[in-house]
Amino acid sequence: MDTTATVSAVETVGRDTYALRFDAPDGFAAEPGQFVKLGTEIDGESVARFYTLSSPTVGDTFEVTVGIDPEEGGDFSAFLAGAEAGTEMTLSGPFGDQHYDGEPRAVVIAGGPGVGPAVAIAERALDDGERSAVVYRDDDVSHADRLDRLAERGAAIHLLDADEELDDAVAEALTGSEGETVFVYGFADLVADAEAAVEAAGGDADAAKVENFG
Repeated sequence: MDTTATVSAVETVGRDTYALRFDAPDGFAAEPGQFVKLGTEIDGESVARFYTLSSPTVGDTFEVTVGIDPEEGGDFSAFLAGAEAGTEMTLSGPFGDQHYDGEPRAVVIAGGPGVGPAVAIAERALDDGERSAVVYRDDDVSHADRLDRLAERGAAIHLLDADEELDDAVAEALTGSEGETVFVYGFADLVADAEAAVEAAGGDADAAKVENFG
């Protein structure tokens, strides 16, 4: 789908991190873990970036979580940081097949902006009557309220500092139960560490659903 989407709400969910909620265009459908391309025109040039959904379902609205680097972010980052209700953007997608698909137990390993799809998948699994766990590595916790609510609902939540090893938390999160699926969302170093931790815990990293942010 190639269309436009309008921001309905913006919420600060962490340091330099924002949840942008959009009115869903007619016919738009997506699963948690898929991503979309958002764009606009700046100084006569079209600019666009990919963002993974952070909403467990798509109904009248959908959400993406955006991390802004105030020092290294470009013009589009500045545009997103200034977005407010009524801001319009181009929308393409959804894309990706590394998403939640009704697995009976979802174990999501995430870093940085990967917390968005992590909470979305964990919430969706619980909403569907399944089980979930989140291993989240970052010095600055985003979506803390949603992570707290997940823990209250019975999800296993492991919060690690950015320099902590993943091995122990991943080993604790993995149960080896039938249908358990690992999801990984983050930048390349997080992905490499997550795959190594899964293997060290006796899991199969090749079977994981992985989205590498680069």
